[in-house]
Amino acid sequence: MLELAGIIVLGIMAQWVAWRIKVPAILPLIIIGLLVGPVSTFFTHDGQKLLEPLLTSTADGSVGIFPGKYLFSFVSLAIGIILFEGGLTLKRKEIAGVGSAILKMITVGSLITFVGAGLAAHYLMDLNWAVSFLFGALIIVTGPTVIAPILQNIPLNRNVATVLKWEGILIDPIGALVAVLAFEFIRSAEGGVEFTSHALVSFFQILFIGLGVGAVAALGLYQLIKRELIPHYLLNVFTLAFVLLIFVFSDVLAHESGLLSVVVMGMVLGNMEVPRLKEILSFKESLSVLLISILFIILAALIDIEDINIIISDWWALGLFLIIVLVLRPLGVFVSTYDSELNFREKIFVSWVGPRGIVAAGIASLFGLSLTASEPTVEDAEYLVPLVFMIVLGTVLINATTARLVAKLLGVTLDASDGILIIGANGASRIMGQYLQQQGRHVVLIDNNEGSIRRAKEMGLEAFNVNIYTDDLEDHFELLDMGYMIAMTSSADINQYAVRKYQKIFGENGSFRLLSPEELKQDRSELPQRGIFSYTDDFLNFNEVARDYPMVNEVEANSREDLERMIDRVAVNNQTAPLFIRFPNGVLEPIPPALDEVQEIVEGTRLIYLGKKLEEASIAEIMGEKT
Repeated sequence: MLELAGIIVLGIMAQWVAWRIKVPAILPLIIIGLLVGPVSTFFTHDGQKLLEPLLTSTADGSVGIFPGKYLFSFVSLAIGIILFEGGLTLKRKEIAGVGSAILKMITVGSLITFVGAGLAAHYLMDLNWAVSFLFGALIIVTGPTVIAPILQNIPLNRNVATVLKWEGILIDPIGALVAVLAFEFIRSAEGGVEFTSHALVSFFQILFIGLGVGAVAALGLYQLIKRELIPHYLLNVFTLAFVLLIFVFSDVLAHESGLLSVVVMGMVLGNMEVPRLKEILSFKESLSVLLISILFIILAALIDIEDINIIISDWWALGLFLIIVLVLRPLGVFVSTYDSELNFREKIFVSWVGPRGIVAAGIASLFGLSLTASEPTVEDAEYLVPLVFMIVLGTVLINATTARLVAKLLGVTLDASDGILIIGANGASRIMGQYLQQQGRHVVLIDNNEGSIRRAKEMGLEAFNVNIYTDDLEDHFELLDMGYMIAMTSSADINQYAVRKYQKIFGENGSFRLLSPEELKQDRSELPQRGIFSYTDDFLNFNEVARDYPMVNEVEANSREDLERMIDRVAVNNQTAPLFIRFPNGVLEPIPPALDEVQEIVEGTRLIYLGKKLEEASIAEIMGEKT
């Protein structure tokens, strides 16, 4: 009981520490696992690990948590759940939108890593061909659980961030599939690599059963949810049980096909209009965090001192690591991005950032346990786990500590945080966002209304379905360049909450909110003098104007007096609403309560307003009032 509770407590503490110091959680998790595992044998009175995952018998009784086959089963099922959650995040429309460079990186780049790492492991470490190429398959992946913290903490430019994000997401199931198929060839050929008829049959059994069972399972679960045959309170746990059922069922039909089935199931389900899919995904994300925390500590603790000695005592292991990081990764990136829009410095940075994650470590341990326990034992199988963990720990450590410095040296970070985050994707927000985007600004809209988000995307806007009370906006790397924030929802409480919570993160250049209807009735002197988007219109006013006249217009005002008169006339007109002042240098500023607070008004200054376009005669009349 103490060991099980300790694993969970240490795992979540490691996740918290990683969040605080802004590093991938995998780093403290592996370090903790090593400390309570092999390293602890130097300090315990009997030379035993503080945490022994495998149940073994000693003179003083039994120690450990899982009997061998049950540890094997737990690791299998946990990785299956994690891969299912990863599959849910893969959206077909998003894959279609990524550049050819990303598609080449997950195909050509993966092939270069697979072949190159296999050859290097064979010739440098003198491993047999089977284990060498299984090692190559396992280190293909650059998981999103490791890439995401790097993207969240470094303001990379959009080209680099997009390539790294999508490579990490797409390559997980690909790497898992290649590793599973390579493993099955080894088992079918009894440790060799020859193409026996049994190996070939097993290959296609895994492929077809994995694809077929996964797709059929996804369609079945979709129908159960759509027809409301599962009560809401059971939805998440029912889905979890269903995933485990499909994993085991597929594995019974074809050994080691369960991983492929759950990945396919997640991918198919994630691309269907599944009711309450976001709830399922949120639950699976939380469960994945817990499982990743447990797995990494258990898997790291499973390593023995002898495994570490394999790496420490053989300098060729370091040579293998350097070839993978300094030769194969850059080669794969540069070949895959040869004719892409990435410049040389961006390619160098993408080449440098290639950390391995849970799929590499988890499946390596899974297959390592299986191969070393099999009869007959596969030659050199004992090298698989320590070599993969060396790659995982080494790449994470290097990237977590140097990525920011390398990004700054190469100049691939954002030059300025001038993006605009609009909270609320209502009609007025969408029209305003479209105008700002046309002016060359990076605009992102967030809302928890799926219909509003869908309409925003139809207008070509970048928009996300987010609940600011439950979702952490800091997890979205797309928001790294946000320097302005405008809260424009219908709820004054939400607007105030958004500004209070996120103004230091996304509003460094200015954070603004709409007035509530009650505030709009107050005298302007009683209102806040900063942080208000409009002192003349509330949510209802803006959206009534946007409904009747869905357009943004400009009018020139070459002096402070002209601008003041124009704002007053636009503000009292129920067909228009003032938005911004645009200066000749391109700077956009919300209209303050007093114009003497803005910079000097010179020729070329323009008032930006929402609603019906003012006629020339009306503009001339306004200007004619000038004395």
